[in-house]
Amino acid sequence: MDLNQYRYFLKDSIRKTIDFSKTDQNKGIDTPPIEKPYSPDAKRIELITTDWHEIYDITLSEAIKNRESRRKYNQDPLTLMELSFLLWATQGVRLYAGNYAFRNVPSAGCRHALETYLAVFNVESSQTGKELEPGLYRYLPLTHELLFEFSKENLSDEMIMATFGQNFAGQSAVTFIWSAIPYRMEWRYGLDSHKVIAMDAGHVGQNMYLACEAIGAGTCAIGAYDQEYLDELLRLDGKDEFSIYLAPVGKY
Repeated sequence: MDLNQYRYFLKDSIRKTIDFSKTDQNKGIDTPPIEKPYSPDAKRIELITTDWHEIYDITLSEAIKNRESRRKYNQDPLTLMELSFLLWATQGVRLYAGNYAFRNVPSAGCRHALETYLAVFNVESSQTGKELEPGLYRYLPLTHELLFEFSKENLSDEMIMATFGQNFAGQSAVTFIWSAIPYRMEWRYGLDSHKVIAMDAGHVGQNMYLACEAIGAGTCAIGAYDQEYLDELLRLDGKDEFSIYLAPVGKY
């Protein structure tokens, strides 16, 4: 294996070799969708929208100072309010204008190639006190909703297996899994896309850490996972969309 080949991926030198006039954007090909489509009949859960500053009043310096990776969680559930906040903080949309969705995390060219999936184990609605049905969900940032994908027996065990035995991935209240749809970025940047997709995942992960501090929850980002196993678990094709990052979240 040539390490220099992989180091080159981290450099911006590749930009000098790309003919950007040949990207699909410059060819006049339509912009790829901001959000994956879904059936209008699919089960959706409306999330909470509010003035988050009034609910979670923590200073940025406190959140940064207290941030750490936490892998042990208790059995307390996350509330739907807290989950709504975490989704808003990591992929929430501030402004939707045509083919662009300006979010609470930066993304190269405002392309936002990530999708957010949730393995929900222990989340309850503060309004009803009822538990959110355990299972696999996808976040719909344009409408701030959860889309129910499917339930699966032993999902907790499956998440642990998918992360090479990292137990906290299946012992959390909810585990966030981010996938990449590379073409959203490739449409504009061609071969220069893949470095910035990885950067975008980093932006999301840091917002997750800081947002968890605000709600008194812990998280630990996971970059070591069985690619094929996790993609199959999420029912992704592994080519046009595949998992790239995880973050279990729970009270501690």
